[in-house]
Amino acid sequence: MTRNTVRAWSVVHKWTSLVSTAFMLMLCVTGLPLIFHHEIDEALETHGAYEAPPLGTPTLSLDTMLAAALADRGAEVPLYLSFDEDRPVVNFTTGPQPDASEREMHFASFDWTSATALPPHPEGGVMDFILKLHTDMFLGLPGMLFLGFMGLVVFAAIVSGVVLYAPFMRKLDFGVVRVTRSSRVKWLDYHNLLGVVTVAWLSVVTLTGAINTLSTPIIQLWQADQLAEMTAPYKALPPARAEASIQEAVDTALAAAPGMRVQFVAFPGVAYSTEHHYAVFMQGATPLTKHLLTPALIDARTGELTAIRPMPWYAQALLLSGPLHFGDYGGLPLKILWALLDIATIVVLASGLYLWLSRRRAPATDPVVAQLGERPVLAPAE
Repeated sequence: MTRNTVRAWSVVHKWTSLVSTAFMLMLCVTGLPLIFHHEIDEALETHGAYEAPPLGTPTLSLDTMLAAALADRGAEVPLYLSFDEDRPVVNFTTGPQPDASEREMHFASFDWTSATALPPHPEGGVMDFILKLHTDMFLGLPGMLFLGFMGLVVFAAIVSGVVLYAPFMRKLDFGVVRVTRSSRVKWLDYHNLLGVVTVAWLSVVTLTGAINTLSTPIIQLWQADQLAEMTAPYKALPPARAEASIQEAVDTALAAAPGMRVQFVAFPGVAYSTEHHYAVFMQGATPLTKHLLTPALIDARTGELTAIRPMPWYAQALLLSGPLHFGDYGGLPLKILWALLDIATIVVLASGLYLWLSRRRAPATDPVVAQLGERPVLAPAE
């Protein structure tokens, strides 16, 4: 590359890094405990103490479970039904109307073998605070979209850093750290080394995080596209109540998709369904396919199957990006690897910030400045 080309890439890397560093540091710091959110929840018993019944204990009808969930909820209606993967627990979300806001919703868990209500999940805990800060900075959809844009800026910094690495390291051995040189040179070498080590992981996490921020627009696109096509005959009909048996609706869906299990059910009128159907979302049995959902639409009046079709590619990309973003598909060893790479990325960001803040104190003969020809931030050099 010519000197002008290198300088242009340096400018791109400097400013994309400067713009995004603070937000990326926040995401890395908050993302670290979120990698282990299941383990932290269990350690803190945020789901409440629960002694599972003996294996083989028969479960109750979902209609019985639904009646128990609505027994003390007055005029509320069911919105969602879901199942725990590792224990016989059914979760219900209810609200005053199908389009209830998140604040109006009530979540409760019940033992599937006895319909006994379990201790409620505490609201406003530290993990909920961290998750909210990580996903939208308490700003809702605008906050999510802003962080998605920051993710794209970070990806531009990654690409420019990779482009700059080769010309700036051409006179040095790969991965060298000159511990006997000045503090700036040493930290620049750590910055370059850890940046190269984490480049693939950080690219994946950044892009999947950006996809996650588009969850609301993606679901709205699915509703306007595939869901509308599947339910076109119902367009002129008035909204339906949940009249058909929920147990029969689930059985019908499972019969249409052998080998799958139900992840959750959306009742008529909520975002993931229509005004006329139960939407039974089913998943596969492998670590990969359990994140790829196939919805079956069951007529809420008759209990008959209306349509069943895998979600489109853009919705599947969204479903896969979540577990891939947090390393939540390969067990504890993968989570530990994700955490180590997260910590390494924090060091990369902090060292780059140090190089930028200390640039004006460096003498003109500083080797970092001399090789770069200027004082860019986060650019792999020397």
